[in-house]
Amino acid sequence: MKIMRLSLGFVEFALAVFLLALFSAISFAQLGSELAPAVRLPLRDGWRLQSSAKVSATGEAISGPSLNFSDWIAADVPTTVVAAQVKSGLLPDPFWGMNLRQYPGVSYPVGENFSNVAMPRDSPYAVSWWYRKEFALPSGFDGKTVWLHFSGINYRANIFLNGKQIADSKQVAGAWRTYEFNVTSAVKAGTNVLAAQVWAPSENSLAITFVDWNPLPPDKDMGLWREVYLTTSGPVALRHPAVLAKVDSAERGANANAAHLTVTALVKNSSDRAVKGILKGKIENVEIAQPVELAAGESRDVAFLPAQYPQLNFSHPRLWWPAQMGTPNLYDLTLSFEMNGEVSDLSRTKFGIREITSEVDEQAPDRFKRLFKINGKNILIRGGGWTPDMMLRETHERLGDEFRYVRDMGLNTVRLEGKLESDAFFELADQQGILVMAGWCCCDFWERWGKWKHEDFEIAQASLRDQMYRLRAHPSMLVWLNGSDNPPPANVEEMYLKVENELRWPNPVISSATAKATSVSGKSGVKMSGPYEYVAPSYWETDPHLRTEKKSCNPGGCGGGYGFNSETSMGPAIPPIESMELMVPNDHIWGGDGALDEYWSFHAGGGEFKNVRVFSDALNARYGKADSAEDFTYKSQLMAYEGVRAMFEAYSRNKYSATGVIQWMLNNAWPSTIWHLYDYYLRPGGGYFGAKKALQALDPVYGYDDHSVWLVSSQYSDAKGLKLEARVLNLDGTQKFSRDASLDAAADSTTRVFELPQIEGLSPAYFLDLRVIDDSGRLVGSNFYWLSTKAETLDWTKSNWYTTPTASYADYGSLTRLPKVKLKVSSHSARDSNGEDGVTRVTVENPSQSLAFFVRMKVDKGKGGEEILPVVWQDNYVSLLPGEKREITATYRASSLGPAEAAVEVSGWNVQ
Repeated sequence: MKIMRLSLGFVEFALAVFLLALFSAISFAQLGSELAPAVRLPLRDGWRLQSSAKVSATGEAISGPSLNFSDWIAADVPTTVVAAQVKSGLLPDPFWGMNLRQYPGVSYPVGENFSNVAMPRDSPYAVSWWYRKEFALPSGFDGKTVWLHFSGINYRANIFLNGKQIADSKQVAGAWRTYEFNVTSAVKAGTNVLAAQVWAPSENSLAITFVDWNPLPPDKDMGLWREVYLTTSGPVALRHPAVLAKVDSAERGANANAAHLTVTALVKNSSDRAVKGILKGKIENVEIAQPVELAAGESRDVAFLPAQYPQLNFSHPRLWWPAQMGTPNLYDLTLSFEMNGEVSDLSRTKFGIREITSEVDEQAPDRFKRLFKINGKNILIRGGGWTPDMMLRETHERLGDEFRYVRDMGLNTVRLEGKLESDAFFELADQQGILVMAGWCCCDFWERWGKWKHEDFEIAQASLRDQMYRLRAHPSMLVWLNGSDNPPPANVEEMYLKVENELRWPNPVISSATAKATSVSGKSGVKMSGPYEYVAPSYWETDPHLRTEKKSCNPGGCGGGYGFNSETSMGPAIPPIESMELMVPNDHIWGGDGALDEYWSFHAGGGEFKNVRVFSDALNARYGKADSAEDFTYKSQLMAYEGVRAMFEAYSRNKYSATGVIQWMLNNAWPSTIWHLYDYYLRPGGGYFGAKKALQALDPVYGYDDHSVWLVSSQYSDAKGLKLEARVLNLDGTQKFSRDASLDAAADSTTRVFELPQIEGLSPAYFLDLRVIDDSGRLVGSNFYWLSTKAETLDWTKSNWYTTPTASYADYGSLTRLPKVKLKVSSHSARDSNGEDGVTRVTVENPSQSLAFFVRMKVDKGKGGEEILPVVWQDNYVSLLPGEKREITATYRASSLGPAEAAVEVSGWNVQ
């Protein structure tokens, strides 16, 4: 239905829009067959790479058809240069042993932050590298405006297409920028050739760093590290559509079921003349339209506000909630720009209706208490720090696997420190109901503001603008941090805030991840006080700041369970032995004296974290000196289980004096012995199941500070008629104490149920078994603690930014006296109803009169085969009381089995 012409005057144009709105239902119905999305051509495979040191031709020639490229490296994009070399076999596996130290260009000391070091002059990556791709346009590109997109280039590039330079290295600079070029005049029928000459970042670049988490590859991750693709549109293109919501419940209580939506998008006129058109939108049965006029070459953000478009005031909307709180409901938004009744461009996106707010408690000690709310309801943030692969490789399958682990553990948030992930990542977070805490990184040029030149300010501003556009539409976005270990100076923070306000960033903004206040935005409401090195489990609840006894700790306070801790950890995370054997050669896996050599240290961190000595000393003191790699890694799972559980439970027990905690870290960029809840091979260990236990919906908690027993409810519904059972047992299985308590658990609550009395006759190591039973007799929560009669104390006066030393260790050496137990094990495996998952149900029974302690189960690819990974266990590393029987399920990708049958393998501390 053509109801306007480009020659219409403004009054006629407005009248035309009124008529269009009047008949919008007819219009949308008639244009339904025309609303096809823009054609998209991914440029993934068939690329060639070569060092400019081996190429004398110009960019114009390289992007032409006549040169011989047979000796270039074959690659798929996205890829960094080193990743392409590894995949092609030109470099050995960087994850095995110390292979990475043999790579060309690796001359910096082990553990040094290479992003802050100048590229060695003799490095093969000190020169530019060429990427080249031949492609043909599909028929759908005929007569269209053609756009060339680069989602990420590290760091500078010259771009050529068909012998013509499209952009130079002054225009293309910045690892976190996205680029779009109108190449309509440069593309042609038949074969097209795209070439990019890429330079690595320098030590003075706003690039990518892994800080002290893991090594940076010698190319500093240079290259086309995100996707490259082509799209089409008419003269006017639509970009960055978003729906931003205000939810009444955020202001007037949870029963006010209304939301007010703002719809916005960037509208780009690619033509050399002024244009008029209509921007139209549709959300289910709600339709909106407004006239838009653009000057030649103009780009402008256009918004539909609920005050002017009352149909954007939704009654009883399906709200988006994090998975912990409810259903992450998503809506569909269709936007189109029409000229002369024809669609110039169309976008289809998903969005969620939710509002995230936060507030800083100005009365809280040290003002570390920033409380987040989702649609008006409090939420205790419990998350982990995310990292991409060391060479920035990503697959949709692995992303899905890792998000499945996040949800299975019960985490509600992941933090991205400067690693702003792919669109697929954020789409998964939206779908899965996982919140994302994102912002810039620390410890490199991003925080050396005093050395910034004019170009760096421009790159930083453009990078933020590109990321704000990209992220603002995602309901999973919790908060943006303008700094990490330091807040930016006033001029930089004001620049950042201006961009965020201009682009209608809908979520809270914090100046940094630290407690440092700024003159611009004031108190941050968070702390970044560590620890990062090993601390005893009691640390989190005995922190003297909890009692306002400020002893020697960080200027930002200690890391105990109060306030919002933006990153913290109980220290190293030694993987199970199977993973260590994939990282460290057999002749380095264990020394005769039990010392961990340089191969172990190489797979630790950087800076203060170049070895795991503090952790291993504590392990040997607490559990007895390890006598093999198998013994050491098994005891490490005990250490991680109790340490990670204690951290999360302290913050959970103390909500909302505690408002959030981010475990540092969730995952690793390479096979590592520090900071993860599951290792690089996706093998969940003790830390994973300690976190899962602490994050269960109804968690019975032991207080290390006062021997109290609590019930923490992390669910958003009341639980009535519960019974909490507590049993204390000696090493020989005799029961030394028992108590039951009847109680109700309100939604999102904590309850101190009772305190354990002084108990006589305890063995040096003893056990506390806690269980929660509902009114139907069903077990709905449980916990099992191993405790020591020897007090474990900390030396708070010697605290520093990364640890608080242990003054006296708990003694678990007597655990070796547990009698050997032979368990009865049976299993049944089948495909789940979806046909994609395999499910193995393991029945494990302890028929003895002794405790079966810390029992580990695996599902293998046939008897004696490799463990199936990834795998989601209902529970693992469990302890079974005398006579106890449990059924535990494991879920995995059915295709992982191949032709083999699932075989269950069971081991344990005292299991035969």
